[in-house]
Amino acid sequence: MTTTVLILPGLYDSGPDHWQSVWERTDAHCRRVVQCDWSAPRCADWVQTLTHTIAATEHEVVLVGHSTGSLLVAFWAAHAAREEPAMLSCVRGALLVAPSDPDGPVYPPEPEGFTPVPRTRLPFPSIVVASTNDEYVTIECARSFAESWGSRFVNIGELGHINGASGLGAWDAGRALLNELQNRDTH
Repeated sequence: MTTTVLILPGLYDSGPDHWQSVWERTDAHCRRVVQCDWSAPRCADWVQTLTHTIAATEHEVVLVGHSTGSLLVAFWAAHAAREEPAMLSCVRGALLVAPSDPDGPVYPPEPEGFTPVPRTRLPFPSIVVASTNDEYVTIECARSFAESWGSRFVNIGELGHINGASGLGAWDAGRALLNELQNRDTH
């Protein structure tokens, strides 16, 4: 079955060396969701953009969030459950990488509405991937997000914020997790 992979970057977008950008360049099924404000976003605006994007997509989607883009998935799922529950069936799964902690000490002050992070179980399969030395989220907080969202948790060791600076290139291990979500049996 064909799925569209929606790339959900975090704050400031994902630069050219980020694995999300590599996936978008090398896989025709990957499409970046472009937000109107990358540096001082309003969560409600990001949720609305994702809602419109999913509604306009012909196939099932797999959401691939990084950092605040991972939080977006939790906020969108909570919104969809209240406002548009039929949309939830369009999501095959979510890969949530380095979900940042908006209550953490280094989270920028400009984003609006990203706290408190929804702590309800996601209504689709999900995998949270975290690093032990990520300055934007402790491994304990990332594990707590995974537990509350009903996500499988993957600790990948010391890889910082799992971004372009981590030097992952195409990040084959992440791609394997994405393939797992794309190819899961739905019966």
